[in-house]
Amino acid sequence: MSDSGSCVLRDVALCSPVGEILLSGCEKGVHTINIKLGTDKEESVHPVGQSEMSPELQRCVDWLQCYFMKPESISTLPLPALHHPLMQSDSFKAHVLWTLFKEVGLGKTVSYKQLAEMIGNPKAVRAVGSAMKNNPVPLIVPCHRVLRSSGDSGLYMGGKGDDIKVWLLTHEKTTLELNASKSEKSI
Repeated sequence: MSDSGSCVLRDVALCSPVGEILLSGCEKGVHTINIKLGTDKEESVHPVGQSEMSPELQRCVDWLQCYFMKPESISTLPLPALHHPLMQSDSFKAHVLWTLFKEVGLGKTVSYKQLAEMIGNPKAVRAVGSAMKNNPVPLIVPCHRVLRSSGDSGLYMGGKGDDIKVWLLTHEKTTLELNASKSEKSI
């Protein structure tokens, strides 16, 4: 546990299909989600060891389990509260991250340029990239859905997590395709 201002932070480690994920949060919400590079990948999503969780951290664990195991159901779950100072501010970066969160759904992608246009500042492409780099809660705020205009994935996690970005996008696209084919069969 560490102290972040008036927040007492607790950490929870999860195993997942993209490796170990470290969650940090307080009673008021999730502060950070950190995907650890070079860790073992597992089919299921579950906490590593015993840890005492606030209700918001538990909600985040539940959300991530659903995202990885049944992403088509993700919209039915309540989102964990986000309590990182950046997400609480009215800064440019917060505006970019909240716009991405609200406007770019599961299985969809957007370019850095399109996201800059969505926030009403089409010349802010580099600043949008900087906001993605500073995203404290990846997966919930889906910076993996932002691509270069060329369609290239861009540098995820400083270029060290490009395989994770490709996996996440494929995971979401496959889910949508499976749901579409199930819908067609039921008609």
